[in-house]
Amino acid sequence: MKTITSAWRGYATALWALTYGVLGSAWALGLPGFPWGASDPDPDGALSILAGTTPRFGWWIAALSLLTAVTALALTRRSDRRAPLLLAWPIAASLVLVVPDSRLMMGVAYTPLLLVAPVFGWSLGGATFADAWPWPVLNQLVCMLGGLLLAAAALAYGRSQARTRWFTRHRGRTAVYVAVVVPLVYCATRWAWALGIPLGVSPKFLAEGEDGLWLAGAYLATFGAFGGVLTLGLTQRWGEIFPRWIPVLRGRRVPPLLAVIPAAFVSIVVTVAGLTYIRWTIAGRFALSEWGAWLPECFWPIWGAALATATVSYHLGRKDDAIAVDVGARRRHEAPAEDDRSARAR
Repeated sequence: MKTITSAWRGYATALWALTYGVLGSAWALGLPGFPWGASDPDPDGALSILAGTTPRFGWWIAALSLLTAVTALALTRRSDRRAPLLLAWPIAASLVLVVPDSRLMMGVAYTPLLLVAPVFGWSLGGATFADAWPWPVLNQLVCMLGGLLLAAAALAYGRSQARTRWFTRHRGRTAVYVAVVVPLVYCATRWAWALGIPLGVSPKFLAEGEDGLWLAGAYLATFGAFGGVLTLGLTQRWGEIFPRWIPVLRGRRVPPLLAVIPAAFVSIVVTVAGLTYIRWTIAGRFALSEWGAWLPECFWPIWGAALATATVSYHLGRKDDAIAVDVGARRRHEAPAEDDRSARAR
């Protein structure tokens, strides 16, 4: 049963890879919907590293998908060989961190705003979910799903190998503080711009966004700051037990995945966005005098790495707590039986 449970991740990854490989072949043969190149609504082709590709790139997608499927199937077999891991981790990292771009974060950030906009009668300039989540961005989610499945299969494959427990509660606590502080630099610039303060930019640059653009930036900053507050829950008691002010749920244990899944997803999204800004910086797209418009975002990979570390530490810590509770309950259950046997022996 344990083998079957561990192997499903590899089989699921192989199925994803074969399906996406068929889709890549179809794009190469003329099927519409190729998510990059001319069909991508990327204004100047600067967001995605695949912006310069054509549908013929679908053949490469098919070949790489086949390699991914073979690697995933190799991960379903118990073995001490590390070769599958040497292929799996670079492929997973590419699908999760390299193929997506900063639009993924924008979609996540603006989705709550689009949900509440009709309630308050906000037009948002006519923006819709189709604008926040066009097919090229949804395709990034599809690629990320494949990468996460492959990473899960790689983790399951490597569990039998000796490894050091690096993700401790102490490191998780430190990582939480980093994950809270780093985005505050970005928040400070966007809040300042909304108040008319040219922090890190010129007055001319600030004037270009007076039509409401900086209010949107302030919303994103507030969204990020709120996320930072929630990050504290990974080390606080209210991250394990629902606090008293929450009706119905007060006093109950927080399901670990309720915190782990959103935090893990956000850690990926902010890292991807930060890598996009770093790529733009290296390409010389920004002026040093306008540092407020790009420098804070370049620290986002640190934010993402810290949040990921805090999330894994929280997950492992909750798992250890559950094991300890289970062992304690088992001992309490077995103790009366042992006492009874001792009494009868006497």
